Amino acid sequence: MTTLAPTLQAFFTDRLIRQRHASPQTIAAYRDAWRLLLTFAAGRTGRLPGQLDITDLDAPLIADFLQHLEHHRRNSPRTRNARLAAIHSLFNYAALHHPEHAESIARVLAIPPTRFDKALVTWLSEPELDALLAAPDTTTWAGRRDHTMFALTAQTGLRISELTELTCTDVHLGTGPHVSCNGKGRKQRITPLARPVTAVLRAWLAERHDDPAQPLFPSRSGGRLSRDAVEKRLTLHVATAASACPSLATKTVTAHTLRHTAAMRLLHAGVDTSMIALWLGHEQADTTQIYLHADLVLKEKALARTTPPDVQPGRYNPPDSLLAFLEAL
Repeated sequence: MTTLAPTLQAFFTDRLIRQRHASPQTIAAYRDAWRLLLTFAAGRTGRLPGQLDITDLDAPLIADFLQHLEHHRRNSPRTRNARLAAIHSLFNYAALHHPEHAESIARVLAIPPTRFDKALVTWLSEPELDALLAAPDTTTWAGRRDHTMFALTAQTGLRISELTELTCTDVHLGTGPHVSCNGKGRKQRITPLARPVTAVLRAWLAERHDDPAQPLFPSRSGGRLSRDAVEKRLTLHVATAASACPSLATKTVTAHTLRHTAAMRLLHAGVDTSMIALWLGHEQADTTQIYLHADLVLKEKALARTTPPDVQPGRYNPPDSLLAFLEAL
């Protein structure tokens, strides 16, 4: 057996699981990255994954793999960098156990993450959110589940992984209604519930009548919904809602868009960004600054407070249709 196979196995079982107590999401992400890399390397070298050695995964091959991710699998730069982070993590571990491969390992560790433009976040306006929540057919079981699921997400800002892991016991509808979840980095977070969402959840829990340890939003077979299943249901309802609210057709709406929507609603209500960071479970409060950058309304309000008294505040509106045409060029 080559040195790569036992090193890879020890990395997952000893380093990630036993020493670092990595979350299931981290282990799954690293697993997928290495499964893709080993498959790519096997096709390139003609050897089975179990026959590959550390020296086979040299810097040129890793660079070609990253190019493969971007150009053939159409992965985003963020995904490409996440795969590279998984590769770097194992090679850092290998550097301690196989110093004889130090030169090859150092070249791989020197591969930098790619830089990319950070797009402004997308969120839903109140009319768009209302149209989305009205889209599910609440005369059906699946429609009531989807309506409750997306109403909860838009109010609490739960991540999709947090949402799918919820059980019935995580919802507390007594005094001080709230939902409890294990968030990113295994941090437990409690988020209060607004009255409309509390009422919807109460009706949904009354309908469930299942073991309290069962998933809050199950599939038809009773298991947990997958991330893809949630996104698929959301895409379906967005398409339906677009007929009532055409602006939805111009937006790419994902489950994370509902998380951004929850943050923007808090921001517009005057909630401080540090509190929003706690609400969303951000590791650093600076992460919440992306919502300030994205909100033109708040910037215009700030500009209005600095406008000289003799200047009419507001956006420039061309006085003539012909001038408007020229301004739009």
